[in-house]
Amino acid sequence: MFKKAVEAKSHQRLSGADRKKLRRAIRDRFPTASDADIDALLPPKAEITVSKFQNRAQVYAVEAGFPVFFDVDGRGTEIYPTVFALWKVPELLPSFTLKGGEVSRYVIGGADLMFPGISVAAEGLPSFSAGEPWAVKVPGNPAPIAVGSTTMSSTEALKADLRGKALRILHYYRDLLWESVEGHYVPNAGFFEDAVFEDPSFFSSNQPAPSGESATDLSDAQESGTDKENIGESVDVNDVVSERNASSTQNDSENAAEEITTDVSDLKLTDNNAASESNIEHHHLSAEDVDSHLDRCLLQALHTTVKEKDLPMPGSTLWSNHVLPCRPSGITLDIKKSSHKKLSKWLQAKSSTGLIMVKEDKYKKEAMLISVNRGHPDYLLFKPEKRPVEKVDQAGEQAATEQRSKKLLEVVEVYKSSVHVNPIFASVGSDTGKLYSASEASDIVFKYIEKENLVKQTNKAVVVLDATLCDALFKGAIKKGSTYPTEIHKKDLGSTFVSRMQAHHIVTRGTESVVRKGALKTVQIVTERRQGNKKVTKVSGLETFLIDAEAMASELQKKFACSTTVSELPGKKGLEVLIQGGVIDNVARHLHEQYGIPKRFIEVLDKTRK
Repeated sequence: MFKKAVEAKSHQRLSGADRKKLRRAIRDRFPTASDADIDALLPPKAEITVSKFQNRAQVYAVEAGFPVFFDVDGRGTEIYPTVFALWKVPELLPSFTLKGGEVSRYVIGGADLMFPGISVAAEGLPSFSAGEPWAVKVPGNPAPIAVGSTTMSSTEALKADLRGKALRILHYYRDLLWESVEGHYVPNAGFFEDAVFEDPSFFSSNQPAPSGESATDLSDAQESGTDKENIGESVDVNDVVSERNASSTQNDSENAAEEITTDVSDLKLTDNNAASESNIEHHHLSAEDVDSHLDRCLLQALHTTVKEKDLPMPGSTLWSNHVLPCRPSGITLDIKKSSHKKLSKWLQAKSSTGLIMVKEDKYKKEAMLISVNRGHPDYLLFKPEKRPVEKVDQAGEQAATEQRSKKLLEVVEVYKSSVHVNPIFASVGSDTGKLYSASEASDIVFKYIEKENLVKQTNKAVVVLDATLCDALFKGAIKKGSTYPTEIHKKDLGSTFVSRMQAHHIVTRGTESVVRKGALKTVQIVTERRQGNKKVTKVSGLETFLIDAEAMASELQKKFACSTTVSELPGKKGLEVLIQGGVIDNVARHLHEQYGIPKRFIEVLDKTRK
């Protein structure tokens, strides 16, 4: 699941209610976990954040980015612990034990686990159902190296003679989940990565990388690679670290992939939590330290990212888009842990010093940054850090360009032959299974007219209908007892012929393209009143134009500064975006200008207007 880098679209701190909801979901998902186990992974007083990704996955992290759980689809029904979490509570999940190193090198390369690669105990295969979360361990080592979901039940596995795929690997040691928290402090990660030793004989240097192996090779390797390596031997951590320090030059020259597989072979757990706790406490900041970081981040933002053209600016925008990105790497800033406790009070305090001017919006009840005093002594004395702003901007511009290309929309209405017009296609030798544009379909019927010489001699603008053409155009469409027409005008022939064909449409956005049967459905935007005389705007039908509802909800939330939710349409397929407020015209304009949806495919209905 984390083989490819996926950019997180949002990071936010969990509220108290969301923390309780997460704990309940984990307790239901892992009934064998005790309260002490859950407290070890989600400390009651620690800050918990959630990162939401474009693929709908969510990663829950503790303190400054230590990931403990991830939700596959963001619905709370498929929550899995990370390898980090299993290092702290290794018995949280049942586990499969591998046969040897020939299998582990594939698993930490991202390959799914096959049944031939599992070491089955003498008492037989443990009982499990399809879709259960299981961990993967190497022999003699309690530290799991991967987490996944079973593909079949134990009964089905025995019927298949223990052949095929056993576990769909979702997360493994040193996958790109590490990159998703890059720059954050990860408790115990340094210890586990140091508690290894380099074994040149673990894998020969001429072996190919796991990613280049085929599924057949993988299954064969998992079946035959037994007892070839000594995995999980007892290691003294202090001796190992000293040994690594003494041979750092040699270790630096090791191949990265070989180092990963060797590291996993000797991961060891520790019962000494004092070091970990002291490291976490080291990263806890006092109120004075938080105030100092806030001041430096604000000055850095005022020097680098806050422009005069952006003013006035909501305080929440200043905080999320300017102050937080300027914080030092590995530091989590929480305004509640400062002496000000609230964002508005902190901004008012900086306004009282004359550095900035802040006023409260009486309608939104939010502090607004009005102006910046760039002649203030604090502003003049501060020297901003030299950061790769240009590279970031270029990367941002490139990402924006890619995003714009993804928003380019092309809609083509096409048609396929039906039982009504099949004889016409067969007569002129045209393919009945092909998709045609309206003009191409019209050319086929006119080709038939030319072939059968059906143009009226006395009036070249009229076509005489023979039995085949008459049935193609009017059979089933004329009421019983009515007389079938004997001729038709050429200007009506093409549209009538096309209307008798099967309508299809091709929707293309960027590199993604789909062909759907039927006429193109519209995007429906409805504004109605709810309890308390509040307006809400509902948007549905976004899937028709290849627009992700979750991404659209996040985008509209930022654009209109309002809350948005996504829910399934009752009794229908598809998702609906619910927006707080009457923004029906703004949403329609946004879909047309930013996503290229033609106005004729946007249907609006304001139920609040009389």
